[in-house]
Order: sequence, then structure tokens, then C-alpha cells
Amino acid sequence: MDSAAVPEPAPQRAAILGPGGIGGLLAGLLARDGDQVTCIATPRTAEHLREHGVEVRSGRFGDFRVPVGAATRLEAPVDVCYLAVKATSLDEALEEVPPQAIGDALVVPFLNGIDHVELLRRRYPADQVVAATIRIESARVAPGVIEHPSPFCAVDVAPGRADPSRFNELVAKLERVGMDVAVRDDERRMLWAKLLVLAPIALVGTHEMAPFGEVRERRRDDLDAVVHEIIAAARAADGVELDPKVPLGMIDQAPASMRSSMLRDAMAGKPLELDAIGGTILRAAARGGVKAPVTERLVAEIGAREGPSSP
Repeated sequence: MDSAAVPEPAPQRAAILGPGGIGGLLAGLLARDGDQVTCIATPRTAEHLREHGVEVRSGRFGDFRVPVGAATRLEAPVDVCYLAVKATSLDEALEEVPPQAIGDALVVPFLNGIDHVELLRRRYPADQVVAATIRIESARVAPGVIEHPSPFCAVDVAPGRADPSRFNELVAKLERVGMDVAVRDDERRMLWAKLLVLAPIALVGTHEMAPFGEVRERRRDDLDAVVHEIIAAARAADGVELDPKVPLGMIDQAPASMRSSMLRDAMAGKPLELDAIGGTILRAAARGGVKAPVTERLVAEIGAREGPSSP
């Protein structure tokens, strides 16, 4: 068929829970593409977004401002609900997205860790929850203002039990707005593969409290150790085989100025996703009967520094 004869996809209704670095960027890209976007946020942020919209500053996607809808709670039906809150605030944030409001919408979480997927499938219809991961450096620098300094924006999705046509529409939409999208058959391996790249950078970088170029130079042994401890934990606990070349290659190539979201949170005095990232590894290691001494030390020392609110 002539590609010119293929109709443009219809605009979608999208809800974004958590319009921060990832959610705000996604809201801007979807709204720019013509979707009806509603950001679910705190009253102050929702008011700001209704008045000013979302401003994106990105070397990859360009600089633009676009209007969006905003509310403090999901009330109107949507086609897709993207969850982009921190793991530390997930339980509280989900109260603003009640199961009855989801209807037949797909639920797509862009969260760190692994355990949240089953939690969501217990709360919402299991065949509507689509596991996803995103590799990106993006931050909210002010309400509704998103900076995306790095060129990468890679999304992995696994269909799970979702309706194939609706899953394909989701993939097409994310590709259409400019993201690099890969479909994965093995959901569990996909989640572990994201953690394998994220955790060494987040844990060692936050422990060192330095941009990644300095971390890579001073703490390469710890980075390598965490990579291999994750591989051992994933194999022992879940039978997932991971390739160390992927994270080690990214460690070598990551921009020297890069800071993980955990490091940025630590610098700002915000709660850390220590349990979702480090705790997940340690629980899997315990289930599988393997040791993860470097990860355990990093988690303990970062947690002690964070104080009694740490997991």
C-alpha cells in the first residue's frame, strides 16, 4: 500500500501522573503531536500548568512551549495513563488515579525498579498494565519547565497481556513523538536490564556525590562490582541472564557531566529511590542465596546519610 494513503492516527487522550522530568517531557511531546493531555499533579503545579503549559528545552526535540490540561485527580476517561512519579511517592500518588477512573485505559509506568509492575496489576486490570522502561536524562528545573540535555531517549516496552492492537498503537505513538522504542518479549528481563544500567550509576554516583565523569575515574571498581552483583542476583532469583557488556559499555560512554536522578534528589535533599533501586537488588540476592556486598554497603551508607526516613 502507498504510505501516503495511510491515515494519520487519531489524537489520543493521555493522562500523565507526575509531570516532572520524564512526565513533563512526555506531556509536552504528546500535546505537541495533538493529543489531549491532562497532567495529574499537586494543586499548585496543576494551576501553573493550566495557566502556562509545559515548556521543553531539548537538544533532541527542540525548544517549545505547549498548552496542556491539568487536574489534581483523574476524573475524565483517557486512552492511556502514563505513570511518571518517583517510586518514593507512588502509593500516595496512585490515590489520585482510582481504579474506577482508569476504565479501559492502558496503564504505562515509567518507574525505576521492578516490583511496581505487580503492584499496579493488583490495583488495575492486569491486562491493561504495560511494563515499560525509559533511559533518559531529563529534569524539571521549575514547575512546567523541562530540560533534556542529553540526546538519548530510549523506551523499552513489553506487551504482557495487553490487547495487541492497543499495544501497537501505544508503540506507534511513542515512536511518532520522537522516542526510540524497542519492543521486548521478556518483560522480566527488560526490567532487570534497565536496573543493570541504572543502579551502578545511581548508587555509586550518589555515594560519591559527583558527576559521572569523576565517579567513573575514581570508583570504576565499585561500578564493575555492582554490575556483576546485579547479574548474579537476576540469575539466581529470576533465572534472567544479563550481558555485562551493555552496562559496562554505557559506563564507558556516558557523558562526564551526567548526574542520575538519585544524585540530583540527594543534592536537593529530596527522598531517594534507594529501596526501588538498591533494595530490589538486595531482595533478589537474598531470594537467590547470593551475596551482593558492594551493593549492600552502598545502600547502607547512602541510607545512613539520608537519615531515618530512608528505607
